[in-house]
Amino acid sequence: MLDDQEDGFKPIWVFDNQVKSNPISISTFPPPSDKDYLKVGGHFGPHNVHENRPGSFQSSELIFATYQNAGVRVYDIRNPYQPKEVGIFMPPAPPGAPTGTIQMNDVFVDERGIVYAVDRHIGGLYVLEMDF
Repeated sequence: MLDDQEDGFKPIWVFDNQVKSNPISISTFPPPSDKDYLKVGGHFGPHNVHENRPGSFQSSELIFATYQNAGVRVYDIRNPYQPKEVGIFMPPAPPGAPTGTIQMNDVFVDERGIVYAVDRHIGGLYVLEMDF
């Protein structure tokens, strides 16, 4: 992934995998639209999603994703043909951030619903509690 999306936009895809030998793309997640993140600087676009693994938060309705300079986003996929954003975590840029922005690149949600997110600029960890 390059700064300012110089290598193009990379969406998060939703696939219908009912026929394992023939997965079908049915939608993409809407990109954050609350501001023009291409003008913010740094990397913009999805980087990581929380995986519904045993021992972690598991949901067939909510997907947690990092979007680099657009923070952590939460999507409702109850209608898989039209995912919608239902939550945002956008901290301010850390002091001394090379791009002057956040760069959220990893997210994990534990079985209690505690969200752990990492900004690659500071090597630090944000710990959040879900409020929905």
